[in-house]
Amino acid sequence: MLALKRALFPVQPRYVPGQRGLNIALRTLHLVGIAGIGGGYFYGTEDETWRLYQGLCVFSGVLLALLFIYTSGIWLLQLRGLVILFKLLLFCAIFLWPDPGAILMVIILILSGWIAHAPASIRYYAPVYRRRIERLPE
Repeated sequence: MLALKRALFPVQPRYVPGQRGLNIALRTLHLVGIAGIGGGYFYGTEDETWRLYQGLCVFSGVLLALLFIYTSGIWLLQLRGLVILFKLLLFCAIFLWPDPGAILMVIILILSGWIAHAPASIRYYAPVYRRRIERLPE
């Protein structure tokens, strides 16, 4: 159990070679995916080719999350990670209930903008600890 804790929550965050470039590339692909999804959900396009963008959005989003988790699992305890996981649930809900898809996409976009531009005191806040954390407390 201790080995798992150390693997998920390293004392110092891990670094992936080329991490900054990878992060930028994945975020850019993610934005392209979001833009393509907008055509499907907001304009009700009949052509299903926009679903390729949905796949791009999911793929790039999952890779970003894995990068953050690998760097330090603390991300899973902070609002920035919890909001992303909640967005993923909403995105999955779209597959189960496609009728409110546009509304769910708007909620996802609002959450995305909010958490991406929130001050660090909010993004790094951990509800479990009821305070901002940047590493696992001893």
